[in-house]
Amino acid sequence: MQIPSKYDASQVESKWYDYWVKHNYFHSEPDEREPYTIVIPPPNVTGILHMGHMLNNTIQDVLIRRARLQGKNACWVPGTDHASIATEAKVVAKLKEQGIDKNDLSRDEFLKHAWDWTHEYGGVILEQLKKLGCSCDWDRTKFTMDDDMSEAVIKVFVDLFNKGLIYRGYRMVNWDPEAQTTLSDEEVIHEERQGLLYYLSYKIEGSNDTLTIATTRPETIFGDTAICINPNDERFKQLKGKKAIVPICNRVIPIIEDEYVDMEFGTGCLKVTPAHDENDKNLGDKHNLEVIDIFNDNGSLNSFGLHYEGKDRFVVRKEIQKELQEKGHLVKTENYINKVGTSERTKAVIEPRLSDQWFLKMEDLVKPAIKAVLEDGDVKLFPKKFENTYRHWMENIRDWNISRQLLWGQQIPAYYYGDGKDDFVVAETKEESLQLAKQKSNNHDLTSSDLRQDTDALDTWFSSWLWPMSVFDGIRFPENEEINYYYPTNDLVTGPDILFFWVARMIIAGYEYRDEKPFQNVYLTGLVRDKQRRKMSKSLGNSPDALKLIEEFGADGVRVGLLLSSAAGNDLLFDEALCQQGKGFANKIWNAFRLIEGWEVADIEQPESSKIAIEWFEAKFQETLLTIEDHFSKYRISDALMETYKLIWNDFCSWFLEMIKPEYQKPIDKITYQEAITILENNLKVLHPFMPFLTEDIWQYISERTPEEALIVSKWPEFKKFDKDLISEFDFASEVISGIRNIRKEKNIAFKDAIQFSVINNENVTKTFDDVIIKLGNVESIDYTSEAVEGALTFRVKSNEYFIPMAGAIDIDAEIKKLTDELNYTEGFLKSVQKKLSNERFVAGAPEQVVASEKKKEADALAKIETLKASLISLK
Repeated sequence: MQIPSKYDASQVESKWYDYWVKHNYFHSEPDEREPYTIVIPPPNVTGILHMGHMLNNTIQDVLIRRARLQGKNACWVPGTDHASIATEAKVVAKLKEQGIDKNDLSRDEFLKHAWDWTHEYGGVILEQLKKLGCSCDWDRTKFTMDDDMSEAVIKVFVDLFNKGLIYRGYRMVNWDPEAQTTLSDEEVIHEERQGLLYYLSYKIEGSNDTLTIATTRPETIFGDTAICINPNDERFKQLKGKKAIVPICNRVIPIIEDEYVDMEFGTGCLKVTPAHDENDKNLGDKHNLEVIDIFNDNGSLNSFGLHYEGKDRFVVRKEIQKELQEKGHLVKTENYINKVGTSERTKAVIEPRLSDQWFLKMEDLVKPAIKAVLEDGDVKLFPKKFENTYRHWMENIRDWNISRQLLWGQQIPAYYYGDGKDDFVVAETKEESLQLAKQKSNNHDLTSSDLRQDTDALDTWFSSWLWPMSVFDGIRFPENEEINYYYPTNDLVTGPDILFFWVARMIIAGYEYRDEKPFQNVYLTGLVRDKQRRKMSKSLGNSPDALKLIEEFGADGVRVGLLLSSAAGNDLLFDEALCQQGKGFANKIWNAFRLIEGWEVADIEQPESSKIAIEWFEAKFQETLLTIEDHFSKYRISDALMETYKLIWNDFCSWFLEMIKPEYQKPIDKITYQEAITILENNLKVLHPFMPFLTEDIWQYISERTPEEALIVSKWPEFKKFDKDLISEFDFASEVISGIRNIRKEKNIAFKDAIQFSVINNENVTKTFDDVIIKLGNVESIDYTSEAVEGALTFRVKSNEYFIPMAGAIDIDAEIKKLTDELNYTEGFLKSVQKKLSNERFVAGAPEQVVASEKKKEADALAKIETLKASLISLK
């Protein structure tokens, strides 16, 4: 085969990916081998590949390819998440462009549009992952809205309801006015924002007296149903039992007393709006207050807002300030930093709202998951520091609001047959629900047309928390062959931002439904940031196009660039220069391969230098293999790559190939050549998980291989005993070679000119690498001596002293002139520094660090002059 002079990733990647897919290397079926299983964190079906996906999936591919090489039955299950809020928003936006209002469509009509959108765009990100080289088992691709996956979700809902763990409750929830749905507490991001504290004056009924309250939300006065004071607050004794009049709407409300009020905050008087604040709702329940909801679903005011009806809450906030001021109710405003809850998905400001919702009781469900991570260590988090975050979430868990006011998602399997609060049944099918409804209502005349299914959909996380089980159909068929073989899975790779949303919930579900952990290890990657430490985002314009990076640097180059600085749990400061480094590494390996392939091979005697070079590299390889194994065991993937990188770039390319390279236009011996090929193949094996395309390409060029002999399914190198002394002896020898090369460079001694070489061997170094030193230093021989060699250039390695006689090696007259010129310059420089230091005004007036700098210059110059004079003496 003709080997191209340059490595061109664009010509290689699709070729080998298609080859791997064609030969079914990614596919797994249960067999007698040890399974190694990863389930992909399913990206949103709306998603396209970004830098976080690139990092996360590169790490997963490294782990799965390594397991495959180790002879395990590697199974990486891909798939996507239906992402209720995000996908519904995309579909609604598309309908709007077509002049269609979602509210004008039936549920079935809307879902048809949603499925059309999903079929058109839903597979984009998985196709992009193929460009990165991800070796997922594409035959197993799952989608959280697949029929079998949805059936599993409904089955779990019914089961948990029947166990008394799911209930319907009228509670204060987080309302997203943009998505027009509730959110769980964990989907609310609290941000500090600069706002105003408004001091408002309320009249006391039947008098000219007033009281003042402080609020950050003046628009909510339309929902006020009480003013609350602390019974211990002497300032407001005169208000007890009286009533206040709400500004603008003129509603008369009671003044109540409760120790809940903080006497130190604001004015000590609290406006109570039970429909729009959880703490106010608790007060309202305690004091039997009226509940007035003043908002529409989209965050605009309803008819309780009087002349502000239909206007957005933030528009009203600005306008009502003016009205309150004009009517004499606005006492003052102050700047105030407030914690504002925002939607993780839409970024809209959350509105606390009372609503009938479905909840899952978490108090008991969470216990096995706490024990598994924090007590027994059955599930290990890497880095370990995230255990504290996990503990905080799990020990402060609240009931999970699992219902969403959306159409896209699994519809809640609750069926209503009457108007009463409890006139509903829960069942997997409408047929089952009808039988249950007849029993519960004692009305056997009911028909299916009398049943109304709950219109809400389940939270997306309620499907993805089953992912490690449902992808193997372990919910519907808990004893099937696949779930029993592949579960629990091995490693989960994900971001720390969904440690609670997804990771913790999967652990909870695993113990509830299989009484077993869902995975053994959780590797939490850092966030990908730019060089300025900013989180990458579309709005900042600092997130590079993932596919363009692959086009420019090759998938292998991008993989290396991402991994080189992505230590577990620490943020990755991404720089395209890292991808260039990865591309450069690929070129280095390609050129090394071409060098070996270009040698003429002959049946000649093997030089001693080559023999010892092979022994040394094999020892070095084994040492590195152990280090790599240790890094993998601790999920230090970046460190494992760096060890591999150094082994190949430094030890293989820079040292080993130089040690065995034949003389110019001379052949290499057959034994060394074959050993070099074997060493190269082992290097390709350990590099393959990181750089799959380049390594497979070189592997296939080395010799013709059958599909069974492809690198992707070859065998990981075996661990063997190795000679540690050989490694340390070479490290010493390499310093000697570097010393010879430095002198050659400094003194312009051409490499073609062989030199004499002597050593005083104070370190008792063995002669193991003498042949290598002779070859790489172009030394005639090594003379072991006990006395210094007069008139020789010298250098030291530890206490060993090495001598290169100057006679015939350098032009002594030219060297004397060069040293003399340098001495004269340095002495002149010293005089100028000493003149400055002898100036008392300079020393007294200059900053301390400036004076210290000049004194250092003086000391450095004196030392250099001494060295130069000694060198001149040795030459004369």
